[in-house]
Amino acid sequence: MSPGLPGPHTELLRAPTGQDLEVLVTGHGEPVTIFAPGLAGGIPDTRPLGSGVPGRKVFIQLRGHGRSTAPDGPWTYADLAGDLAFAADATGASRALGVSLGAAALTRLLADRPDRFARVVFFLPAVLDVAPGAASGTRLAALLAAVASGDPERVAAAVALEVPEPLRDTAPVRGYLRQRAVDLLRHGLAPQLATLAGQVPVPDPAVLSRVTVPALVIGATGDDLHPAAVARRLAAALPNSILHVYDRPGVLWTARADLRSRIASFFAAA
Repeated sequence: MSPGLPGPHTELLRAPTGQDLEVLVTGHGEPVTIFAPGLAGGIPDTRPLGSGVPGRKVFIQLRGHGRSTAPDGPWTYADLAGDLAFAADATGASRALGVSLGAAALTRLLADRPDRFARVVFFLPAVLDVAPGAASGTRLAALLAAVASGDPERVAAAVALEVPEPLRDTAPVRGYLRQRAVDLLRHGLAPQLATLAGQVPVPDPAVLSRVTVPALVIGATGDDLHPAAVARRLAAALPNSILHVYDRPGVLWTARADLRSRIASFFAAA
């Protein structure tokens, strides 16, 4: 990582394999926390989760998103974990937060390197040891097709499925969907992401028994894309975990202040 750059700045980290990973670095000092977004999400989606988190923050774009390279497929969760580990090592991150797909990458990374981070947060984990149902694959296929079409309205409609239906026609959500469509169409979305369908981060949650670092697992009741049962199973597999399940979906819209405070307090306790 380039030293001495003032203020928030973006970089492309070049892995030994030649792959590039886009990162945004904000804040200063220690500790360093890395944030990994969900499928079709990106740096703007994870930045709110870093509000109040002390030290330097590194927000990454997963492979096939933003300016991060999209290597030839098929891809595995081990590949995503390798990307996350590389970015964390390159930036000196000692703590990590993963959202959805980013949480899956973090899960696999810890299965292989259980003591890599001092503290970890999993927000809305979507998959653990059982592959998601057909609805998840259908949603991904529709999203990839919408991005490939170049139609911003179609992209916004596909992304809207992530938002609870009662909130979709509110002004803030409409603005959010328009911006997400712009961001996705600017750089595209790698079709290789479809090769992750049917895969799982870990074949047996028992491998996570070696992960003894403090972990916060956050889920939400009623979220079909991120079942609360997955959050509960993940928390049960981690020996030193705290589980919090919100009572309704759309946490970033309905409980953002509480969510950010909960994450910041957990990391500040280190």
